[in-house]
Amino acid sequence: IINILFLTDNFPPEVNAPASRTYEHCCEWVKSGNNVTVVTCTPNFPDGVVHPGYKNKLVSLEKIDGINVVRVWSFIASNRGFSKRILDYISFAITAVIFGRKIDADIIIATSPQFFTALSGKILSKLKRIPWIMEIRDLWPESIVSVGAIKNKLVYRFLTKLEYSCYDSASKIITVTHSFKTILVRNGVPQEKISVICNGVNTSLFHKRRKDFMLLKNLGIDGKFVVSYIGTIGMSHAIDFIVRSAKKIKNDKIVILIIGSGAEKDNVRNQIKKEKVKNVILLDTLPKIEIVKYLASIDVALINLKKSPLFKTVIPSKIFENAAMEKPILLGVDGEARNMIEKYNAGIYFSPENEDDFLNKIQKLYRDTKFYKACQIGCRNLTRAYRREDLAKNMLKQIYKTMHENNLKFKNQIP
Repeated sequence: IINILFLTDNFPPEVNAPASRTYEHCCEWVKSGNNVTVVTCTPNFPDGVVHPGYKNKLVSLEKIDGINVVRVWSFIASNRGFSKRILDYISFAITAVIFGRKIDADIIIATSPQFFTALSGKILSKLKRIPWIMEIRDLWPESIVSVGAIKNKLVYRFLTKLEYSCYDSASKIITVTHSFKTILVRNGVPQEKISVICNGVNTSLFHKRRKDFMLLKNLGIDGKFVVSYIGTIGMSHAIDFIVRSAKKIKNDKIVILIIGSGAEKDNVRNQIKKEKVKNVILLDTLPKIEIVKYLASIDVALINLKKSPLFKTVIPSKIFENAAMEKPILLGVDGEARNMIEKYNAGIYFSPENEDDFLNKIQKLYRDTKFYKACQIGCRNLTRAYRREDLAKNMLKQIYKTMHENNLKFKNQIP
């Protein structure tokens, strides 16, 4: 049995991708007999509002499915605006170190996308004299530069310097895409230090289900062909482009359903109202169990990001959940994500922020039933290759290996 200390900004009941990945991995590690403690903040993503049943205390403890959860105070800010978000990130990094020092651990894992959490891992590793693993879910600060959130070159250079100090300090680096690994190696990070553990899907929760026709009827879209975006409505997601394009869909059988919250949600709502877009429905974020019902009831999963070279390196985690529900992917993300979709024939790619291509690909999915069914088969094949349980076990092997490489003794043998 080993004691794993995991540092993360996001954790259930938050429902974003980092929270889901961390929770599902930790569940598997607990099942393997290990002791897992997660240090996180009070759940508030993405609106900066504390979730019902929680208070932003200095520290609070709970147990979730065998995982020890330590929630520490942080300055809470909504997922918008650079300065307040930085205060949010830094405050959590500080309290994570303060309370993390008191937790018995054999190894530390700290996850991005923001690397102030990684700095906490680096500091705790030195204080406790134990190895730490840096999990890279996003190249930060590069990703926020790509959407215009950082324009000051001095700030960018400073943050980049901190970023690479974490890479140097970590005993192991785990990236969620092969593109991230390629970039790090190109920039001087030793290749042997990096392993790739992609995102995946919990197939016990996400699998093919019957449509909820009452749900569709209540939304007034029963009998419609529903193309749905479910996720964060942020600066990087170009949802304004989707709304603008939707207005030009002439087929009244096709509707766009958008579910989520984020920095751009108010702007999107105002855009729908101002431009009188009748075929777009905008709903608030829902609990994960409710999201499953909506995923079961839609026809096509829309996954979209702004046109940026950096986003060619990412694989949105929504791909895996939608594929498991056998919903063909309408993908507006080039690069590694596109390669995955085309490899498994799990959907169709459109050029990011290209209106004509977007509209043509929607029509293809709507009219070509043979192609649509082929995509559903492709979704099944993709899902088999990216089961979260298998990926969590692979990451646990990397944890064991890292401990062995640091000459630490523990009871378990490498599987």
